[in-house]
Amino acid sequence: MCAQRIDRPTDLDVVRDSYDRVADNYVDMVLTTGIGDIRQHPWLKASIDAFADSVGESGPVLDVGCGPGTVTAYLAERGLDVSGVDLSPRMIENARRLHPECRFGVASATELDLAEESLGGVLGWWSLFNLPREVLPQVLGMFARALKPGGHFITATHVGDEDILRTEAYGSAGVRWTTHQWRPEQLVDLIERAGLHPVAELRLPADEHTGPGVVVMARRPG
Repeated sequence: MCAQRIDRPTDLDVVRDSYDRVADNYVDMVLTTGIGDIRQHPWLKASIDAFADSVGESGPVLDVGCGPGTVTAYLAERGLDVSGVDLSPRMIENARRLHPECRFGVASATELDLAEESLGGVLGWWSLFNLPREVLPQVLGMFARALKPGGHFITATHVGDEDILRTEAYGSAGVRWTTHQWRPEQLVDLIERAGLHPVAELRLPADEHTGPGVVVMARRPG
């Protein structure tokens, strides 16, 4: 088993409550504008397609921080054995409502109990940036141990040098979470230190909706 205990973020409960508060607004944004839907962003869709092709039939896939299940459902349509988990119970309520054919559960990335070499793929798709800087390496290590040899991990996150405290998001005030931004080379270094081999990197410039971002896909050797 992946028994190493991961430090619990001190703001975990506040972050959970914040995402519960904005969950419905976020879902409405995805459905009405396409923001957050990979089908509307060709480069992000291509990244997820490459991940799906790489994982193939190598085993179960876990979408960590799945939100309302948009990517989980897309991967299921691609034929993968995929399930999703999210910190926010309200996000999971929406995911189950929108995608009743998929499996979802409520869980923090820091509270997962994953058996070693049990997964063919893991996603941290725009979902790991709330993890404190000292906690993210622990979570990446857990993901690496949970992957089968040859299994794949994909993550996307915000690029920058600063930690940004958010007090308003998706049209709602009263939220509170920190967006921990990373330089691409820092993120790749953390992934390598976790025991994974990076195989692809996509850098995204800022646009009218968000700042710059990066996608990294990596493979467990073997």
